[in-house]
Amino acid sequence: MIIFFCNRFILVLYFLQATRGSVKPFVNFNAKHDAEVLRKAMKGIGTDEDAILMLLAARSNAQRQEIKAAYKKAFGKDLVKDLRSELGGKLEDLIVALMYPSILYDAHELHKAIKGVGTEDEVLIEILASRTCDEIKDIAKAYKKGNIHHAGTGYVANLRSVCSLIVFQELFAAGEEKFGTDEDKFINILGNRSAEHLRRVFDAYKKIAGCDIEESIKDECTGNLEALLLAVVKCAKSVPAYFAESVRESMRRAGTDDETLIRIMVSRSERDMLDIRAIYKKKYGESLYSTIQEDTDGDYQKALLYLCGGND
Repeated sequence: MIIFFCNRFILVLYFLQATRGSVKPFVNFNAKHDAEVLRKAMKGIGTDEDAILMLLAARSNAQRQEIKAAYKKAFGKDLVKDLRSELGGKLEDLIVALMYPSILYDAHELHKAIKGVGTEDEVLIEILASRTCDEIKDIAKAYKKGNIHHAGTGYVANLRSVCSLIVFQELFAAGEEKFGTDEDKFINILGNRSAEHLRRVFDAYKKIAGCDIEESIKDECTGNLEALLLAVVKCAKSVPAYFAESVRESMRRAGTDDETLIRIMVSRSERDMLDIRAIYKKKYGESLYSTIQEDTDGDYQKALLYLCGGND
């Protein structure tokens, strides 16, 4: 009886965790049938964008990988290449992003942020601050073009790799208690503790220092290091809140930051989109769905709204 109860309890916990995303595994999924629908949507004159976006936005990432394999087996063609040739613009970017396995997508986004002239530090900060240590290890394995550190962003690359036995008293000593800041200690602690542990550290730090950790970071650090550590603190407190703020910023700038909007909607759609929506509505007084409607249009808008999952 106890074992039965424990097993049911674990299943309930898994279900609750699994349903925080807006995109869930499609019931009665048939990869071969979906592959045929996609082939029909792209075959001949014209492309049925609605059929493509409605299908792919309603399948889980794992199911999309099965569809890719079924498409290759049935038609001898690469599904992603066909999608690229039939779609265009922001809709193409979004649909292709959906087709990456999640870890490979993160690795791809990191590589894209690093390659070429200059580095898109905001992308590195977003991904490395919000993913778990295990996820970052998997991303590192998938990243086949060398150590991220080589791109000149040492603080970001070292964030999750350093190991230390420093406790919160040393964190205080590294900043407020002495002239100058030992930045490595901030990095060691913030990059090497669980979110639950860090929340306790932040509470203890406030009692000792008389101020929030964010205030000390702003006073003692600058530039990308400041932005990175603040992102880690925000994610330790609430990853959905961090992304609610980030997705808001992507659509409330002078011109929509579509790359950031796509990356957030794709990467969070199966994880915590429902929580992001709830926090967004509470903080900004309007639904994420309605903001997307105001800021985007066309088939691109339709696909984003499917990923959003509903109007709160």
